[in-house]
Amino acid sequence: MKTRELTCIVCPRGCSVLAELGEGGEVLSVSGNLCPRGKEYAINECTHPLRVVTSTVRCECGSVIPVKTAGAVPKELVFKVMKEINSAMVKDGVEIGDVIIENVCGTGVDVVATAPSR
Repeated sequence: MKTRELTCIVCPRGCSVLAELGEGGEVLSVSGNLCPRGKEYAINECTHPLRVVTSTVRCECGSVIPVKTAGAVPKELVFKVMKEINSAMVKDGVEIGDVIIENVCGTGVDVVATAPSR
């Protein structure tokens, strides 16, 4: 049996969580979490980790604007998502929350602007 030590990032407590994994990688038990969200975080992190991606996108005027995925994407797709973000270019006039890339890499998650373009 394997164990995996994690630091929960769901809340500011930062619990040290220990997940015991079975032979097939399934989570058998979780300990050290001070709330149910820590257990859920550990299970997800061990079985199907997700990440919110933040980056920048070029504007036609030559500047860049910050963007992020509107939700978490599978960790194994982060580099593919970044490749798509890096190839994007937006026009001037972008506002906070505008969708820059719809359904990035087929994840069902949009990439949105987190600041206006200038």
